[in-house]
Amino acid sequence: MVGSQLAETKTIAWVLLPHNKTKSSNRSPNYSMVEAVSLANALPNLNVIGNLIVNFRSVHPGTFFGKGKITELESVFKNSHVELVLIDGHISPVQQRNLEKKWAVKILDRTGLILEIFSDRARTREGVLQVEMAALSYQKTRLVRAWTHLERQRGGLGFVGGPGETQVESDRRAIDTQLTRLKRQLDKVVKTRQLHRNARAKVPYPIVALVGYTNAGKSTLFNFIAGADVLVADMLFATLDPTMRAVQLSCGMDVIVSDTVGFITNLPTELVASFKATLEEVTAADLVVHVRDISHPETTEQAKDVEVVLETLGLKTGIPRIEIWNKTDLLEPTTFESFSNACDRLSNVYMISSTSGEGVQTFLAALSSYLSGDKTSAILTVSFSEGKKRSWLFDQGVVDKEQQTNTGFEIWVNWTARQKKLFTDL
Repeated sequence: MVGSQLAETKTIAWVLLPHNKTKSSNRSPNYSMVEAVSLANALPNLNVIGNLIVNFRSVHPGTFFGKGKITELESVFKNSHVELVLIDGHISPVQQRNLEKKWAVKILDRTGLILEIFSDRARTREGVLQVEMAALSYQKTRLVRAWTHLERQRGGLGFVGGPGETQVESDRRAIDTQLTRLKRQLDKVVKTRQLHRNARAKVPYPIVALVGYTNAGKSTLFNFIAGADVLVADMLFATLDPTMRAVQLSCGMDVIVSDTVGFITNLPTELVASFKATLEEVTAADLVVHVRDISHPETTEQAKDVEVVLETLGLKTGIPRIEIWNKTDLLEPTTFESFSNACDRLSNVYMISSTSGEGVQTFLAALSSYLSGDKTSAILTVSFSEGKKRSWLFDQGVVDKEQQTNTGFEIWVNWTARQKKLFTDL
C-alpha cells in the first residue's frame, strides 16, 4: 500500500509567465499561459496547482523579478508547498540559482522544460541520442556562471605550480567528451537514415511530409490516411520520433507519408540543431503539407512560428506546399462559413477534420492530382555506359519509344516534373 502511494506521488508545480509590458507582441499572454500550462501537463508526475502572469518592465540581472514580486511569490509557494516552479521564458544560470535559494524550490525555464518532455518521450535510438546531445549543449551554456562559487584548484607542487583546472573547465571538458561520443553514435544513425533515403529515391514513391505546430492534429491525420497507430493525445509533443508509412491514393499512386515532431514558439536552438537529422526528412520531401489547428485563436501566429523553423532547417523554396486547415469540427457555424469562404479564394488550401474525416477525401484527391502533375514529352540520349539510367526509365514506365544509335539509345519519354528531377539526380 505504501509503495502504491509513493508511486502515485506527484511533484507540486506552479507555472509563471513573465510578460514584458514594454514590448509589443501579437500573442496574448492569456493564450501563452494556456500553452505554458499544457507544456507542464505534458510532463508526467507533475501536479500543476497554479499559474500566474507576472508583468514587468525590465529584467533584474540577478533575480529576473523585482524584490517585491519575489517576496510575494515566496509566500505563495511556501503556503502551497510548491516543489517546482516552471518559468515560461529564458532565465540565466545566476538568476535560476538565486531564485532557487530565495524560494527553496527547483526551477526550470522553458528550454529546460521542453528538454525534459523530449527526454521522456524519445523512444528510438536516434531520438534518445538527439535529446541527450541537446541537453548537454544546454547544460554547457549554464556552466559559465553557475559554478562561480567553486574555488580554483592548484596545479603543480608547492608555490611553483600555476593555477590548475577550474571546476567549470573540468565540467565543460567532460561535457565536450560526452558530446563527441554522442555525435559519433548519431553520425552512424544518420548514415543509416541516409541509406534508407537513397533507397527510397530509387523507388517511384513521392514523399509527403506532414509539418505543423504541436497538437495541430498531424498524427490524427496520419493515422486516418495511413491506417497507422501513432500515439494521438491532446497534449503537446505527443509525437517525437518520426513515423513513415506507404499509402496508396485513390488514383492508384503510392506515396510515402512522414509524420514529424511538432514545432512550437521559441523552440530551443539546441533542439533544432540536434533534431536536424530527423527533420531532414522534411527537406527531402517532394511535397510538404502544413497542418494547422484552424480552431486555435492564435492559428496565424502558430503558422508563422512553423515557417520560422522551416527556414532554420533550410527548406528549399522550390518544394511545393499544401496547407491544411484542421479541426473544422470545433468551429462555430458562422466561423466555419467565414473560413470556408476564405479557403475558396486560396489555392492549395483545404479544410478538413481529421477526427471526423470530413474533407479528407477531397484533400487526398487534390494530393493525387498535385503529385501526378502534368506530363511532358522529351527525347533523351543515353549512352551504352548509362545502363542504370536506361533501366530506371523503364522501371518508371515513362518510355514511349526507343531507338538504338552508334553511341547508345535515343529514348522518347513522357514524364512528370518529379520524375525528370529524379532522373537528373541519378
